[in-house]
Amino acid sequence: MKNFDGRVYSISDIVEWNSNGLLQLSPDFQRRAVWTEKAKSYLIDTILRGKPIPKVLITQDLQSGRTVRVVVDGQQRLRAILDYVEGAFKISRAHNREYAGMTFGRLPQKVQEGFLSYELGVDILFEMSYEELLDVFQRLNSYTVKLNKQELLNATYSGYFKQAAYGCGLRYVRYFVDSGILTKSSVTRMAEADLAADLLVSIVDGVQSNKGVERYYRDYEDDEGSLPGAVEKFDEIMSFVGVIYSADHIQSTNWSRSHLFYTLFNVVAHALYGVKGLNSENRFKLNKSNLSKVRLALDDFSVKYDAVAEIINEPKAPKEFKQFIEKSRRGTTDTGARVFRANFASRFVRDRLAK
Repeated sequence: MKNFDGRVYSISDIVEWNSNGLLQLSPDFQRRAVWTEKAKSYLIDTILRGKPIPKVLITQDLQSGRTVRVVVDGQQRLRAILDYVEGAFKISRAHNREYAGMTFGRLPQKVQEGFLSYELGVDILFEMSYEELLDVFQRLNSYTVKLNKQELLNATYSGYFKQAAYGCGLRYVRYFVDSGILTKSSVTRMAEADLAADLLVSIVDGVQSNKGVERYYRDYEDDEGSLPGAVEKFDEIMSFVGVIYSADHIQSTNWSRSHLFYTLFNVVAHALYGVKGLNSENRFKLNKSNLSKVRLALDDFSVKYDAVAEIINEPKAPKEFKQFIEKSRRGTTDTGARVFRANFASRFVRDRLAK
């Protein structure tokens, strides 16, 4: 038997309840408020952009003839909203450049009105004892899947690097999926953000293992530093990659393997800008006039990869190409393997263009 009902309330309703002492945010079974200002700012930006946020779960309790709403799930979301309305924090530039540094009171009047009229989905529980409420809360928190590395980073950080990496991932997720670099199922676990962050690190600080990516989330949490320029380079590199290989064309090559796409991305990045840690002698000129020749060289590389892979255990297998394949099979994300692959592939293309 259903003992809850779904309703919709505006933020102004929530503010009014709180002002009149009709909202209880911290019942005994709720967690303490632990959100950082960055996390709060991210939520406020979500609301300002008119995007949905998770439902709130409440129960109603009659106290001294007044109906008090007791929050079962969603305390931190409501507390962040109320804090913002009360001017307790500002919107971070990492989340919204237009309203960066603004408290609620400094927002344009129409934006304030839109914020207060934003509607929250609310499920109301009826006539439940403390024990039943505790049971509901525990059940809500039991339906969780263990977070992977990227999901943990998403839950931990809200700053500039996260926004930059996630923006890049979202802009090119269709290309990543349509090309076979990523799968739709992996994207549901934030694989596009993981890949974009990894590629962004190579622009910022050179080719390296993906094991240290959290440092960049941490270092660029409150300071955007060189990230705007790195994002511009990311977009330029992807525009060249997309012209060289459309999603359906790259799918038929070895470059659609995620670890080799990392190599391809850095080959193009090195040609355009130079990449820290890669041999400058391997750079080649890349412009709109020679894209077809670069494509032919990369196609040849992919074909040769398959040919050498078939004879890799034979003495006639080319030594360096054999090394490339071996470093594409084991320790694929190690710094040494990544540097070797990017240098070797860059030199291959450079030499083909010189013929």
